[in-house]
Amino acid sequence: MFTTRPTLQGTHGMVSSTHWLASQSAMAVLEDGGNAYDAVVAGAFVLHVVEPHLNGPAGEVPILLAPAGGEVRVLCGQGVAPAGASVAHYRGLGLDLVPGTGPLAAAVPGAFDAWMVLLRDHGTRSLDDVLKYAVGYAEHGHAPVENVAATVETVRELFETEWTSSAELYLPGGRAPRPGRLLRNPALAATWRRLLAETAGAGDREARIEAAREVWRSGFIAEALVRQAARPTLDTSGARHTGTLTADDLAGWSATYETPATYDWNGWTVCKAGPWSQGPALLQQLALLPAELPEPGTADHVHLLVEGCKLAMADREAWYGDAAPVPLAELLSPEYNAGRRALVGAGASLELRPGSPGGRTPRLSAHAHVVTADEPGSSPMGAGEPTVGRDGRAAGDTCHIDVVDRWGNMVAATPSGGWLQSNPVVPELGFPLGTRLQMTWLEDGLPNSLTPRRRPRTTLTPSIALRDGVPVLAFGTPGGDQQDQWQLHFFLEVARRGPVRGGLDLQGAIDAPNWHTDGFPGSFYPRGMRPGSVTVESRTPAAVVEELRRRGHRVTVGPAWAEGRLCAVARDPETGVLSAAANPRGMQGYAVGR
Repeated sequence: MFTTRPTLQGTHGMVSSTHWLASQSAMAVLEDGGNAYDAVVAGAFVLHVVEPHLNGPAGEVPILLAPAGGEVRVLCGQGVAPAGASVAHYRGLGLDLVPGTGPLAAAVPGAFDAWMVLLRDHGTRSLDDVLKYAVGYAEHGHAPVENVAATVETVRELFETEWTSSAELYLPGGRAPRPGRLLRNPALAATWRRLLAETAGAGDREARIEAAREVWRSGFIAEALVRQAARPTLDTSGARHTGTLTADDLAGWSATYETPATYDWNGWTVCKAGPWSQGPALLQQLALLPAELPEPGTADHVHLLVEGCKLAMADREAWYGDAAPVPLAELLSPEYNAGRRALVGAGASLELRPGSPGGRTPRLSAHAHVVTADEPGSSPMGAGEPTVGRDGRAAGDTCHIDVVDRWGNMVAATPSGGWLQSNPVVPELGFPLGTRLQMTWLEDGLPNSLTPRRRPRTTLTPSIALRDGVPVLAFGTPGGDQQDQWQLHFFLEVARRGPVRGGLDLQGAIDAPNWHTDGFPGSFYPRGMRPGSVTVESRTPAAVVEELRRRGHRVTVGPAWAEGRLCAVARDPETGVLSAAANPRGMQGYAVGR
């Protein structure tokens, strides 16, 4: 079968990420003798530099790791709401939604600490070894992808009039970054060089990593972040606000390990982060599938998956979060999903229909039924890409990176947040604060209510899949609310396809025509939904589009290659052969390996 690229195969190591420079930097670490965890940390810090419109050091990251011979674990790099971030405080400011930009939307930054914990516990390389690639690109420059310039242009007026520290970095001389011209971030390079200098005498490898964590949590980096949070900043509400982040918030939070949420399906076990993420929504979609699936690519197939997605996402809205217990066992139980499956009819559903696991009564935010035709990220032109208005309104996208090494260690991570359009650049550091609190509700008593020292529910959702109990596949995608739709479609394609060169057909599954629905509340400000919506790639047969419309779906036909940003790596446990593939959409994701 024709694919845009081959599925790579080898035995030394494989990397797939949303940017070729991150992939190659991670591969360089593998070539130098590092393991998958050393490599993914190096690649992640490069992503901060080369995809600044999609992630940054003060963002967040969930990481799934499968050590060779060990158990799959989740490393949570999602920071909590600051102690002063309460519904009462934000309501007292006259707000009914957390702004989509600015310091009020900033959770405690989580990405940096998570990468340091991973490197300390599972890596083998030093801080200098893993940071040198990011320092080099920040100091000497890289040729930016087109979307960096496009994003900067959308916020030009905001940067020039309000967020002037961002204008100094991204609009020098009034000119946005351009492909083919080097983009440098000397302040970021100086931040990492100072971090390395301040920790140089800390002791052995682990002690130095611990010292770096302290610099971030209570040293010069923490001080600069707190100063920035206290600066009045124009946000999407149209007013200037200060944030709630304090030195105590930064000093008191650490990345933590957790047991993944899992679901067994047809000999596979899919592992996801818990219901503080949307990850279990993919597991629910699997649980909703009937024993026999329609022919892939048909109207029956798309209809079934779209309707299952709506049901799972309705449950996400009613039950997922970190502010209240989540009845996940019931949500994934056969009995519950048999009842939910019966709700899938011949026509498209236009209502938000959460279920009642264990007889509980679902409760939704009063804002959850707001309908919009202009939800950020719902455009058929590159769904999930950052959308930014003149007031700084932004729905940021994200990055992804997967690595597998010759010893069988495997990792999947989805870094996001702290993107250039989220907050002004901290002038002393070269990167901004994040905005993940925009995903919480300003109503008490909901699982995803804004709650001090609790995590906002995130859309970030990497995956690891086991076959007969052995890790064989790591994958993920950017795309906000679309992540667990595109990943489900990819996974089902991988599971059904015959082998290519004796291994999984990763590239064929990535290249298959894809789609998504926005028929549930969006996770990004202003949180609207588009009932009945389905956006398909133009490669979808016209007869399928016509039949979906006949069933009541409100179908938008987008560009031929617009749905999905998937990355994947795999390992055959019998032969030890490694494989990798990356998404051709967007013209920047690449897999490398040998």
